[in-house]
Formats: sequence, C-alpha cells, structure tokens
Amino acid sequence: MPAHNSSAADVPVPDSSAPEAESDNPLDTSALGVPGLRTAGLNAADLNAAGSDASCHDASAGLDTAGLDTAVLDAPPLDASVLGRPAPGRAEEVRPVPFAPRPVPLSPTLAVNEALARKRSEGATVLPLGFGEAGVPVHPALARELAAAADRGAYGPVAGSEELRAAAASYWTRRGAPTVPDSVVCGPGSKPLLYALLASIGGDVVVPAPSWVSYAAQASLLGGEPLHVATAPGEGGVPSPALLADAVVRARARGRSVRSVIVTLPDNPTGTLASEETVRRLCAVARDLDLVIVSDEIYRDLVHDPTRAVHSPARFAPERTVVTTALSKSLAAGGWRLGVARLPDGPFGRALRDSLLGVASEVWSSAPAPMQHAAAYALAEPPELVEHVDRSRRLHAAVAGAVAERFAAAGARVRRPEAAFYVYPDFGPLREALRAGHGVRTAADLTGLLLDRYGVGVLPGSAFGDAPDALRMRVAPSLLYGRDDEERLAALASPDPAALPWIAGALDRLGEVLADLVETVGEPALA
Repeated sequence: MPAHNSSAADVPVPDSSAPEAESDNPLDTSALGVPGLRTAGLNAADLNAAGSDASCHDASAGLDTAGLDTAVLDAPPLDASVLGRPAPGRAEEVRPVPFAPRPVPLSPTLAVNEALARKRSEGATVLPLGFGEAGVPVHPALARELAAAADRGAYGPVAGSEELRAAAASYWTRRGAPTVPDSVVCGPGSKPLLYALLASIGGDVVVPAPSWVSYAAQASLLGGEPLHVATAPGEGGVPSPALLADAVVRARARGRSVRSVIVTLPDNPTGTLASEETVRRLCAVARDLDLVIVSDEIYRDLVHDPTRAVHSPARFAPERTVVTTALSKSLAAGGWRLGVARLPDGPFGRALRDSLLGVASEVWSSAPAPMQHAAAYALAEPPELVEHVDRSRRLHAAVAGAVAERFAAAGARVRRPEAAFYVYPDFGPLREALRAGHGVRTAADLTGLLLDRYGVGVLPGSAFGDAPDALRMRVAPSLLYGRDDEERLAALASPDPAALPWIAGALDRLGEVLADLVETVGEPALA
C-alpha cells in the first residue's frame, strides 16, 4: 500500500467545548503491554478515522492501529476505577494518596519563635531569646531606596543587576578582598544562595560543631552527609584544623566524597570570632585535601570591638573560597531576603559561577529588583548607614554582655560574646543539681523546661550540632530591644541601653528565672 501523507485536514478535530463522553467501545490496551489500562474516550471508529495505514508514523495523523488485533478493539470495557476514575453511574470516591511526603522538620529557630507566639496568644509572659533577628528598625534611607524602586517589576539578570554586583564588589574590596562584579552572584537571601552553592559543589560537607542549624539541614536535603567537626574553645565557627583533616580522611576512607567545609566568621551560635592563626591553618588543610571553603560572613560588621579584624579565608585561599553575606543582620532587613556571594578567582570560580547560575535560573530566576536596588545602596555604605551599623553593634554588645552576666551569676559557664547578638552558656557545672531537681539530662530537657515553666524561649546546643547531653544553649537577646520602633530607636540611641526600663525589666526577669531554676554554686564563671 502506498504511504499516506496525512495533513491537518485528514484528522478530525474534536469540539473542545463539548463535554467529554464515555466511549461505547473503549480500547483495552493490554495487548500493548499495559494490562488493565483502558484508553478512555477512544473506540475503534475513532482509531480508524485517525488513519489505519500501517506505515503511517506521523504523530499528527493520529494513532496507527494496523498492528492491533480486531478482537482487542472489540473487547468489553474495563472498570474505569482501575484508573482511579469513577465508572459511569458510580459516585465519586475518595482515594487516599498511598505515600507520605518526605518528613522535613521546621527549622528550630523558626519553631521556637512560633512556640513563643502561641504562649503569648494564650496570655503567658514570655522572654523571646530564641530567634536570631537583629531587633532594630530598618533605616529610613534604606526604606526610601526600596520604595523608589517599587515599580521595577521585570525579571533581571540571574546573577543580579550590574548596580548591585558593582556595589558588592566594592564592599569586599574595601575589606581587603579585591573583587570584580563578575565574581558576584546575588539571590533572595544568603540562605538560598548557600543551598544553591552546596548543590553546585556536590558531595558531603563539613560543618562546625556547633554551627547554624541550616548548614547541616541543607546538606542532608541535598542527599549529602554533614560531618560535624568540633571548634576550638573560644573560636566558634571554624572547625579545628587538626580534627578537620582527620574527619575528612576517615570519611573518604569509607567511601564518602567530601568536597567542602563551611565556616562562620563571626560565629552563630557562640558569638565568638576565630583567630587569624586558626583560619590560616584551616585554609592549609583545605588546600591539602582539595576542599572548597564556604565562608558565611553575614555577621562580619557586628564585631563588638571595631578595631578587631575579621580574617576571611578569601585572603589566604582565594582560589577555593566562597564568601556570602546579606542585609539581614547588620542592617536588620531579614524580611527583605537579599544576599550576595563572592566566588573564587580562577578556572574553578568561573565554573562554579556557571553552575550556580544554572541552579539559580531553575529555582529563583532573579532576585527581586526593588530589593537589589536597596541592597546596592546599602553595600555602597553611605555615611548614614555606617553610623546605623555602628550604633547597632554597640547595642548588641551591651545587651548580650548583660545577658551573659546573668547566666554567669546563676553558675553557668559562659564566654563573654565578641560579635553579633548571641550568648552560648554551658550549664555543665550545674548538671547534677539540674538532674536531681528537675530530671534534666539533655540540653533539650533544659530548654524545654525553660519554655514550659517560665516562658523563656532559647535553643538547645544539640540543635546546632552539639552532643545532646551537653547542657549548652543559644540565647539571642536582640528581641528585648523594644516592643515597637519607638523603644528600639531609643535603645539604639542610648549610651546605656541595658538600663532602659523595658530592657532592664527583661534582664531582671531572666535573672529571677535562672535563680529559681538552679542554686548558684561557686563563683560566677564569666570568662
């Protein structure tokens, strides 16, 4: 038979406005290797009308039925419920989905915030010390710049606007890391940027113990294995170089592909800052073991002593270090969701940029244009914002220091915070008293007791990778600065913010809670 060249005129076009009808003679496709499957709405006449030439393989000509046995076409219809679709005349049935979604717990920092909101709604008095929010108002100049760009509704370049990338490059160059705009990629917050970076780098990742909760969680979500490596005392955020080398060698010996290590400078949760020597040694280990370093420097501008330098790995290992930062901490614009990443120099950095842009293009397309404009203004560091960050730093130092003193007075071991707005007390010296008096055996037991009995929201060290039985916790006092912007602005302007009535009252309440929780033993242990 000669080949049939079908055209659009050969194929009947159904009326799309007409309701779908059940076929009188549906097709049993079990002969096609799909037992029990029925092509609803098709019958032999439909198939023949679509073209029955055995040599026709043009999809536009309809289905080729030459290879089908006529007995198949005449087979009785199957029950449509096989497909999950009710048969004609039957009532609709609810069929449960036979699998559960992947269980992913809520981030602990967000979970404690929601728990406190519930207690507050029930009329309880709470002390919100769990959520890592900066706690100060957005500067009016920054809000003005955001408003000025509110009409920018178009998509932009995946890497970010030229204006923003140039401002970010200048920001890092002023901090001793010469940067060109092509090395900068922006995203809707440093958190999504970190996730995309880990997806691009691949493999397992080393995280400090303790460290911010999302590092390990993101590595696990990506199918990798987070390797927790302890930090040196007083140098949170950077894994001990010797322990790092040992952990990577051991992991690779059992078949793991370890490709990166994350550091935080300064650190969340401990509020401390690693020394130059420790950072140098970590960079040497990373070079020897072919590791990429991801340096989260979101708290860099909040070191309490402004004369103290932050030693970025980008200085010592520029060919393998990614640096990230954002507006959420130093400028208190966490809800704006805008972050930037500085990629390494050289061939690896260019390849990583290409991969990162590929991931970004499939996930967020481009960061919000109004936010990019405001971020470009912020990263250019105009004088009014520099002053605002300075005042924020002084406020964080004063209140975090006062909180540390309350924990020390209660008998906890606590290092005076050096940066950001975190305190990391250790109740190890009071372990036996807490066990005897309250049945506390783990950090989660202790923080649960503080929340349930006293309305004090803090996070257990185990949420950050500490051992469960280590009685450490992260305390974030930045939400004590005020109940509204009027009080927060007063706190920013005060030479002694801890003496303001609303902050002093919260500190007194904390002292009362801790005194009720434990009997003070020995001398205060504030280092």
